[in-house]
Amino acid sequence: MKPKELYNEIVTFCKSNTNEEVIKKYSRYFKNGQYDAYGLPQHLMENKVNEIISREDVDLDVIRGTSKLLVSSHKYEEVSFAILFYKSLRKKHEKWTFEDITIWFETGINNWAHCDSICGELIFPLILKNVITISDLKPWIIARNKFQRRAVAVSIIKILKTTKDFLPYFNLIEPLMTDPDREVHQGVGWFLREAWKKEKEQTELFLSEWKDKSPRLIFQYACERMNVDEKARFKRTK
Repeated sequence: MKPKELYNEIVTFCKSNTNEEVIKKYSRYFKNGQYDAYGLPQHLMENKVNEIISREDVDLDVIRGTSKLLVSSHKYEEVSFAILFYKSLRKKHEKWTFEDITIWFETGINNWAHCDSICGELIFPLILKNVITISDLKPWIIARNKFQRRAVAVSIIKILKTTKDFLPYFNLIEPLMTDPDREVHQGVGWFLREAWKKEKEQTELFLSEWKDKSPRLIFQYACERMNVDEKARFKRTK
């Protein structure tokens, strides 16, 4: 089977399972056309992926080529299929996986849900297996795609469970503390909130350094679990 043939099969499957109720249910979580969807329930996509990867005529090259077509389409479920394909093949992942994902962000990732799923399900395992390091994420900090920049912070959230030295991760996200986009602010704030829950002293030192220079939305998220007195320490002083 060729990638284009499999891609067309998936598109036909999506069109034949359109559900307006699903579209209505989830569209409220997205803004500015980020949810251009068929309305497929998750379990239908997962079952279809499992069926496809069990075929003898579908190998890794077919999956990679098909996924590239799926991501570039911008339809919500088509991108979701690509993510599910790569998630199902996680045992085979190597550096090419990260290279493919980089292309995805450059060509088709345009919402927080896909971004965060890629971060948790694909990028973090690559870091955990030492296939990539956090240094591989540094070029993403200046990416044109705001969701690729968001991914730098979101990809390392789960790493916080594996270490008590957060300094390398604070150094990594430092350039994002003045990023212009709201979605990046939310991702960075989420990371800092989780860091604060685990290592308050280290995180508060970092927050103190940036409280007068960073967008307030970052601090809104970062300080979400703090009490009133704790939050007061991170208000702007000018």
